Amino acid sequence: MSAIAELPANANPSARPVWLQRLSALDSGQRLRLGAGVALLVAAVVVALLLNRQPDYKVLFSNLSDKDGGAIVAQLSQMNVPYKYTEGGGAILVPTDRVHDVRLRLASQGLPKGSVSGFELTESNRFGTTQFQERLNFQRGLEGELTRSIQALSSVQTARVHLALPNQNGFFREQQKPSASVLVSLYPGRILDKAQLAGIVHLVASSVPELAPSAVSVLDDTGKLLSKSPDGADDKGFDAQQLMYVQQLEQMYTKRVMDILEPVVGRNNIKAQVTAEVDFSRTESTSEQHRPNQNTEAGAIRSQQVLESTTNQADPAPPTGIPGSATNQPQPPQPAAAPINGPNPAPTAAGASKAINNSKRESITNYEVDKTIRVTRGNSGQVKRLTAAVVVNYHNAVDEKGNPITKGMTPEQLAQMTALVRESIGFNAERGDSVNLMNTPFQGDTTKTEAVPLWKQPETLELARSFAWPVGIALFAGLVLLGLVRPAIKALAPPSPAEAAQLDALEADVLDRPALAAPKPGEPAPEQLRLEEARALARQNPIAVANIVKAWVNGE
Repeated sequence: MSAIAELPANANPSARPVWLQRLSALDSGQRLRLGAGVALLVAAVVVALLLNRQPDYKVLFSNLSDKDGGAIVAQLSQMNVPYKYTEGGGAILVPTDRVHDVRLRLASQGLPKGSVSGFELTESNRFGTTQFQERLNFQRGLEGELTRSIQALSSVQTARVHLALPNQNGFFREQQKPSASVLVSLYPGRILDKAQLAGIVHLVASSVPELAPSAVSVLDDTGKLLSKSPDGADDKGFDAQQLMYVQQLEQMYTKRVMDILEPVVGRNNIKAQVTAEVDFSRTESTSEQHRPNQNTEAGAIRSQQVLESTTNQADPAPPTGIPGSATNQPQPPQPAAAPINGPNPAPTAAGASKAINNSKRESITNYEVDKTIRVTRGNSGQVKRLTAAVVVNYHNAVDEKGNPITKGMTPEQLAQMTALVRESIGFNAERGDSVNLMNTPFQGDTTKTEAVPLWKQPETLELARSFAWPVGIALFAGLVLLGLVRPAIKALAPPSPAEAAQLDALEADVLDRPALAAPKPGEPAPEQLRLEEARALARQNPIAVANIVKAWVNGE
């Protein structure tokens, strides 16, 4: 008899897909691992896509004040525009494709306003503005314009200008002069030289009426006074240019010594250092000399004045007679007693006039004073003293056995080298120059420079950081794919022809057992009869049945 397995009418295995049949054949643990692997793989793919689709950011505005930066960030948040900050908050970044659009939209709203306002403050005058407010707006506008001009310099990052403009009054005899102060913040690593400082001072002084350059002070962000004080109190100190001049002078003398001795002793067998003492003081002397008086013939006449006067007149006869009114009366005219032709006879009568001759001569002569005026001005930056120190290494030699050794120089050689050094630096004994030359063996460099491994170099570390996320996501996706997804997919796939042949061979090895006869309708099957008999035996004799089961378990 043959046993026929009956299936439900709605169960049709051949109607479902193969992958679904394979999936239903998996147990719960395999299904859980398959689902987790697929979820992790999808998450890795999504993260990779998001990272790759992240837009590039470009600078929207830089060097903004805190007020403008806050207003721009608030406006970007309202416009739903993503933004980022650079390190330190010096610039605001937005996506590259939206830079120009955002700039135009912010410009329509007047952003950034800028932290410096110029003469545009005077354009919005309101009705009822007082004279004090007008002066204040003018001063603020002038300060803003000067600040913009100073910030145009390449070395200046930010600047502030403070003007002190006193109110001029025509009733005051002495008017108070204006003054100004400038605070500059420089870019890192940059300085202002004398020419630039003088330019800033004259720019401010020329922009304000009656402002003297000595009344302008320039400071940096550390509080250091960069410009000279009006009274010249800081002229005694050294500035950067003077120190640079000294360094250049010392380097020039050192190079001269090295150039003249290196061909003799070798390139790495000499060390030289020259110290220069430079006098930057400016001296000015004036002398006036007077030589002894010279004779009149050798002297130079400066001016001469001669005055001559001559008086020739006839004095009237003195009055004679008894004093009184009669004698004081004028005398009547006398008849002429002089002949018509011939000389006039001298008067002999009493009371006649007498001729008087007076002459006077004055001479004033001024000679030039012998005077010599000599003005001497000493130049700044004169070398007061030079000090040179030279160290020469021992030279290589060979001993009697032919072994290489180091040997010092003879006194004659040292004297010759010292003379060379003196001639190269322009030795002057009167100036107090000194040269010291020493011959000693050099000590080798005992420290070993270890090469930095490739994996510790900054370039390699930066490259590894840039590839860390993509490589990490790729490795994670590979592990999930190979560890979880691939085994599950392999279980769902149909067997290959070789595997199918092996299954067929295994099924062929199964013994062909004869089927039992089908039971008659209404009669119990033989298996059920034997099962009922076994149950009855167990109820009647449970000890015997227990021993039989025990023997089966023990394998007997």
